Amino acid sequence: METSWWDSTATFRKCTAEKASFILLCQFDLTLTVLAINLGLAELNPFIRYLVQIPALLLVIKLAIPVLIAWLMPGRLLWPSIALLALVVIWNIKELVIYLL
Repeated sequence: METSWWDSTATFRKCTAEKASFILLCQFDLTLTVLAINLGLAELNPFIRYLVQIPALLLVIKLAIPVLIAWLMPGRLLWPSIALLALVVIWNIKELVIYLL
């Protein structure tokens, strides 16, 4: 049975763990990014580096868009993004620890 994007909104509760994980990892990435920038580290992503100069836009993109994606996408399709975000968060933590030591 194929699940469309719009069917995903009706089945949000079935994939709550995946969708919550995706949103929380996005928020953790945002928190680590802001912390790193406040500590004086540079953002490697040129798009995010630009957005850091416009905090309101950064918040909209890093808060609202992940919620919208989680709402529209079936949970099973979020697994690759969850894995990638987990790697990004681990990388960010590693870089912060190295910087602080």
